Amino acid sequence: MPSAVRHITVNCAEPYEPYALAEFWSAVTGCPVHPEDERGDDEVGLLPLVEGGPMMLFIRVPDAKGEARNRVHVDIQPDTTRDEEYQRLLGLGATLVSDERKPDGRGWIVLADPVGNEFCVERSQAEKDEWDREHPDEN
Repeated sequence: MPSAVRHITVNCAEPYEPYALAEFWSAVTGCPVHPEDERGDDEVGLLPLVEGGPMMLFIRVPDAKGEARNRVHVDIQPDTTRDEEYQRLLGLGATLVSDERKPDGRGWIVLADPVGNEFCVERSQAEKDEWDREHPDEN
């Protein structure tokens, strides 16, 4: 029998608090903070938007993120354009790590959340569909 992904766990070191990081990711994803979780908790979860989907879980850890690239990260696909979402996320407190957008519109943007966990912003499905229509021989 296969295993299901139950949590996507994000480490959170002082001085940033798990609840504050969960609020950031709640604003990014639209997933609400678990109603039983409170400021000061060592573990804070986000309820999945889809029943049975994995929860994002934010856990207090004693050590800061090292300089190495994350081994696991989240890729998000906005319902607006990639560039609009990029600006929104910067406003929420994300920082730019690298810009991997290509001149033809493909690619992604690597951001970091307030504690340095990296994640990528991809093109929206509408942007991908438009590119596919305009470039049928390159699919």
